[in-house]
Amino acid sequence: MQPEVHAEMAAVQQRHWWFVARRRILQRLIESLRLPPQARILDSGCGSGGNLAMLSCFGRLQAMEVDTTAREAAASLGICPVAAGCLPHQLPFDGERYDLICLLDVLEHVDDDGAALAQLARRLRPGGRILVTVPAYAWLWSAHDVAHHHRRRYTASGLRQLAERSGLAVQRLGYFNALLFPAIAAARLRGRWRGQDGASDAALPSAPVNALLQAVFAFERHLVPRRLFPAGTSVLAVLRLAA
Repeated sequence: MQPEVHAEMAAVQQRHWWFVARRRILQRLIESLRLPPQARILDSGCGSGGNLAMLSCFGRLQAMEVDTTAREAAASLGICPVAAGCLPHQLPFDGERYDLICLLDVLEHVDDDGAALAQLARRLRPGGRILVTVPAYAWLWSAHDVAHHHRRRYTASGLRQLAERSGLAVQRLGYFNALLFPAIAAARLRGRWRGQDGASDAALPSAPVNALLQAVFAFERHLVPRRLFPAGTSVLAVLRLAA
């Protein structure tokens, strides 16, 4: 990811509608997983730490991040240990096993995404799960993906196939950020057609627009723990070890 993108994300991750609403949705979803008391949790690819406070509410949290600047920012929050690590083969915290491993918009950055899932599967405790979110649909590819150093975008069926090849079974799978999906898709396609494809979607909009988008997206927290959507701008999966 470009350094200026890391800085932009760190500056807005507590206020930008997408980050705030996604945290609220994921919090509700994790609550529905009924993790054991004092669950061991790994945030694999924590960035500058925007999700650490939320995840720490569910148990004993550890985090890893490959980018030095982002890792230092995450560690400076003082929420949990944050170690250097890189998927698929450079995992910290030797000997640790987890009840929940989070890959929150991380897998699309990894060259060998199947090997990454397979390595993380080896770190699961019995009954443990991997929570994955990734951007959806190759046809939504834009300069935003380039700026964020994405390798790919996914479909739900493609993520299922990847998980199963990596020794994992799907517990939950589908799309979210669905209510805003038509508007986002139209804006992406219109910008591409006009040659006005912006470099990143992380810029903070005006306060009224930010509040409206946050409210619409965050409403999905009432729905996602029970049922995911058939289409959306992101794919979500809850994975477990295959029997």
